[in-house]
Amino acid sequence: MADIKASIDRKANRRGAARLAAVQALYQMEIGGAGINDVFAEFDSHWLGSEVEGDRYLPAEAEFFRDVVAGVVRDQGKLDPLIDDALSKGWPLKRIAAILRAVLRAGSYELEHRKDVPARVVVSEYVDVAHAFVEKEEAGMVNAVLDQIARRFRADEFARG
Repeated sequence: MADIKASIDRKANRRGAARLAAVQALYQMEIGGAGINDVFAEFDSHWLGSEVEGDRYLPAEAEFFRDVVAGVVRDQGKLDPLIDDALSKGWPLKRIAAILRAVLRAGSYELEHRKDVPARVVVSEYVDVAHAFVEKEEAGMVNAVLDQIARRFRADEFARG
């Protein structure tokens, strides 16, 4: 039983690292104009499971990372209006910091397409990612927006309690 829990914990940690890497990649693509293939190559060689600028990064689940990044790039035209609808009126997505846009896009993509991960886990994980970059108040906004989106895509999970 302990081996199963350890295996699940390792997978969760690898997915958490993949989420963090995906948000960083999406941010880099938006700010620096990097293409998806360049970002994949850079993250494969320099970020996933490596030490960068003195920080040790956990090995990430590469396929999960690629799925989230490619999915956001593919579906961004659909994700952005969805996020806009969930944001407070007067604060459209374009007024939100680029790193928060990356967090919200990745979380929204995962809520819609990765039904293998419980919605509450997705929301919690992306709030944790947000905490790595922003203040508590902004991370709370991520929680509120992703919770609304989760209830839209996964209402059945919330109805069960």
